[in-house]
Parts: sequence; structure tokens; C-alpha cells
Amino acid sequence: MKSFASDLNSALKWHSRFRTRNVLTLSLYSTATTTAATIDDRFRDGKMRSLYRRISPNLHSVSILPVLDQWIEEGQKVNRFDLVGIINELRHYKRYNHALEVCMWMSDNRYYPITYTDVAIRLDLISKVHGIKEAENYFNDIPMQLKVAEVYSALLNCYAYAKQVVEAEATMQQMKGLGFASTALPYNVLLNLYHQTENREKIDSLMQEMDEKGIRYNKFTYSIWLSSYVADTNVTGIDNVLKKMSSDSEVTVDWLIYSVAANGYIKAGLVEKSLAMLKKSEELMLTAKKLSSAFECLLTQYAAIGKKEEVLRLWEHFKIKHEVYNKGYLSMITSLLKLDDIESANKIFDEWESKKAKYDIRIPNSLIGGYCRKGLLVEAKTLVDRVISANEKPNAKTWNHFTTGYIMHNQIDKAVEALKEEILVAEPRQKPSKDNLVACLEFLKGKGDIEGAEEIIRLLKHKGFVVSEVSAMDVEKDKRRVTKNRKLLKDMQGQKDGKK
Repeated sequence: MKSFASDLNSALKWHSRFRTRNVLTLSLYSTATTTAATIDDRFRDGKMRSLYRRISPNLHSVSILPVLDQWIEEGQKVNRFDLVGIINELRHYKRYNHALEVCMWMSDNRYYPITYTDVAIRLDLISKVHGIKEAENYFNDIPMQLKVAEVYSALLNCYAYAKQVVEAEATMQQMKGLGFASTALPYNVLLNLYHQTENREKIDSLMQEMDEKGIRYNKFTYSIWLSSYVADTNVTGIDNVLKKMSSDSEVTVDWLIYSVAANGYIKAGLVEKSLAMLKKSEELMLTAKKLSSAFECLLTQYAAIGKKEEVLRLWEHFKIKHEVYNKGYLSMITSLLKLDDIESANKIFDEWESKKAKYDIRIPNSLIGGYCRKGLLVEAKTLVDRVISANEKPNAKTWNHFTTGYIMHNQIDKAVEALKEEILVAEPRQKPSKDNLVACLEFLKGKGDIEGAEEIIRLLKHKGFVVSEVSAMDVEKDKRRVTKNRKLLKDMQGQKDGKK
């Protein structure tokens, strides 16, 4: 069960977006495997690489079972090791339904006898694809000889993933009764659940239980403990965890631990303590499994404490020896904008553009947002023209920046036009800002342009966005009022003409 346990324990997953509340979180729910290797490295059998390439282009909603069956009909063979590799690869890309299909296909077609590893993985996938109730039903039907510690751990993880505290606690009690809770793994899952549900007292109680039972903390235990103190901005707690970790000879403190601690100190306004943590984190950056993520994270954290010189130093030092990817450029531009240095941000954009890297609309969007916030709307428009000249298309976020910028700087007529563009190119989850929408509708209603307001609502409905009933009713009411007033004016004009 080593593979599943390692998947379950791949906890230090970086989730940072740069905001003023740039807090790293730790998750025990990641089933991701490393993506550093190429496809060729991941599969020992060249033919299995070919099978994966047949599977990967399929849409999430389309079954891959015909592809698998066709493979066998062609006389091709399968091996267990690479099938599990395909499952893990699909899980990494969150194609849980396809991963479940492969998992069931390999055992249900009796290509290989089912093992407790298969059961644990299938349980995890069923919960993600069909929900926790189906996972429970599957667990209840598992033969007793396969209900080993790893399978119970998988069930516990399913409940934790669904944030079902009561059910997770009941499963943990069962595991204790069966002697399956003798390591840190199940405790970490429950600790992380308590952290996710902000149950501080239960974290303390469970850790005390670990101490009483002699269950040693591992890096993930400390990580969750530290994260809970960071969430509470408990500086004393952060200090204590770092001290205890440093004295634990079986635990290695890595760059991310210091980075998370730095976030806690940033939240508390302790600039010098956060700077000291970031320096320690930077010293360990080269040990990161994903160096680029560590680099991007540290850039934004230095910016968060206003250390522009550190941002520039790290940027110049890093790119001498390492390639900077799109996310690195995005982090640098965002950091400089945070530091109110739009001129330097523009230079970084020029540098990125000259690289002719794979186009990432988020990079120009970040600079466009900076221009719009400062009222440099002409410069922002020039940047959009550069996007278009590169044969790329502005997206909803691009136009959202313009809508917001025009409203901020009292150019509402232009904001209305930008809002229309935003709606036209919006994806299903990109509903316009309610504040922007209200501002534009109120502006149109105020000038008596009911047709213009109706057009916006019509565009929203066409995109499938739920339109506020109040807004729609107000527009309809105003439309009736305007129509009535126009009719009244017409009648008055007719009476006046008749008197003549």
C-alpha cells in the first residue's frame, strides 16, 4: 500500500495566489503525483505510453472504456504497474471518472486480481466521482479480508475530503478498535480535517492523545499544527512549533515550513520576524521538489512585507541559473504592482514578451489591472492592442479590469461598453462583478437609457447568468414609466396642436 499511502501523504501542496492575504495552506487530500518526469519516463512499457496517449485526448464526459476494450481487441497486452501509472496520471489531472474506469476495468475484466491497494484507490475515486454515500456502499461490500488499515484510511480520507467530521471521527474510533491507528497517518487526516473546519480545541486534544500513545509526529503533523496557528495569527504557537520541529531529529524543516511561518508573522505585522523566516526559506529553496513554485512564492512574500530590494535581488539571482516560467513572470509583475512600481512591472512584461514563450493572458491582464487601478486607461488600452497584435484575444478578466477602472475614475459610459465586452467573452464561471453591474445599470437608468439596461440584462441571460430579480424588475418598472411618460408627452403635444 506504499503507493496509496504516499499519495495520501503528499500534503505540502502549494495553493498560493498573491493577495494581501497570501497564506499557504496544507492539504492531506492531494492525490497528485510528481509531474517532473516526462510521459516517457513514467511508463516502463512503450506500448503503455501509447495507450495513455490514446486515452488522454478524450473529453471528461466521454467514457474511455471503448478505448481500453479496443486495445485488447488489437491483441495488445497490459501490465499492472503501468495501469496503476495511468490511474495516477489521470488522478493528477483530476480526471477522476476516467481513473475510476481504468481501475474497475483492470479488476472487473479479471486482468488482475483485486488487491487492497486497488480497493483503497477505488474507494477514493468513487467518493470523488459518485459521492460519499456511494463510497460507503462500496466499503460495506468489501470482503473482510480486504478491509485492512489502508482501506480504512482511505474511507477516513473520503470523509475528511467531504468535511464530514462526525463520520470521520466514528471511522477513527473503529480504526483504533481494530489496531489500525498506530501511526501518524490517520491522525494527520483527522487533524487536517479539524484545521479545515476551524476546530482548534480538537486539534490540541488529538495531538495530546498522540503524545499519550507515543505516536511520533511527522512533518505533516507539524505542518498542520503550524498552519492552525498561522490561521489564528498565534505568534507564540508558531514560535513553539518551530522550536519543537528544530529539536526533532527525525524531522527535516524544509523551505515551505519557514514560508508558512513567515505568513503567520506577516499577518501579525511582524516584518522583521517574517523577513528572517523568508531568508531561511530561501536558503532551502533549492531542495524544493518544484523549484519554480518556491521561487514564485518567495517573490510574492517579500513583496507582501514591502521589501522591494529583496524582490529584485531574488529575481536577478534566480534567473541567472534557472529558467523562469510564465508563473514566475506573473508573480514578479504582481509583486511589483503590489509595491506600486508599475514602471518596473512594465519592463518585466517587455522581457516576457520578448521571450516569445507560450502566451498566457494572465500576464498582460495583471499589468492591465495595474494600469486601470491607477487610472492609466490609455496605457491599458495600448496593452490590449499589443495582445490583439500577438493574435491573442482579451478575455473576461481583461474587460473586467477596464469596467472596474472606468467606474473608479468616473467614466461610467466607457464602463458600460467594457461590461458588454466582458459578458460577451465570459465563460460560465465568470459572472461579472455585482458592484460593477449595479453601477452600470444605475447609470443607464439615471440617464433614461432603459434600452441600454435591457441590453445588458439580455446579454447576461443569453450567457446563462442568473440576473437579480430586483434589477430586472427595476428595469421593467422604469421601462413602463418611460413609456407612460412618452405617451403622456405625445398626448399633451396632440392637445396643444389641436388647440392651434
